[in-house]
Amino acid sequence: MTDFAALRARMVASQIAGRGIRDTHVVAAMSAVPRELFVPANLRELAYDDSPLPIEAEQTISQPYMVALMIEAAEIKPGDRALEIGAGSGYAAAVMAQVASRVFAIERHEILAQLAEQRMRQLGYANVVLRHADGSHGWPEEAPFDAILVAASGSHVPDALKHQLAIGGRLVIPIGEPQAVQNLIKVTRTGEESFAINDLGAVRFVPLVGAHGWGEQGSR
Repeated sequence: MTDFAALRARMVASQIAGRGIRDTHVVAAMSAVPRELFVPANLRELAYDDSPLPIEAEQTISQPYMVALMIEAAEIKPGDRALEIGAGSGYAAAVMAQVASRVFAIERHEILAQLAEQRMRQLGYANVVLRHADGSHGWPEEAPFDAILVAASGSHVPDALKHQLAIGGRLVIPIGEPQAVQNLIKVTRTGEESFAINDLGAVRFVPLVGAHGWGEQGSR
């Protein structure tokens, strides 16, 4: 029988802490969440590999390091309210829920939203709320958020998301063309109409499809 706890500890030591993730909340959260339950059953043996994995609806779950990097960049702290766009299997939302007081997660693929919601119930994540919708709109009725993570690449940073940040809130989003190298961007809201921008480096994500993102075929 596979010892997933041992694999998880090894993953955290080598891929997370070993690559420079220093936020103790993030390291503890990555150590706690059973990633093997967020991938298809036939891929559980690979759950802690240093790579993305395919999930339902022809989508992917990001590599563990990328999940940790984005959450650390978003500076999620106890008491925060966080929004995730592109919930996928629900893994990143579960990691965030170990730290934030409330996590709102949006997924545009209905089957993924349903499966993620089932996992949250089974694992007891009562502080996660999931919605099947176009995530590029954000979740305005629950704004403002202390942190917003977008697990898909946009053509630009949507104003709809920037203005759902609290003052001092952080938005982390990949920006760039589909099927190309993109840039992971951190946006910090410094005032009612002022934002600071930081480039965190090159990444690759599926496109953000929606009214404030790409069209279904990657068009603007």
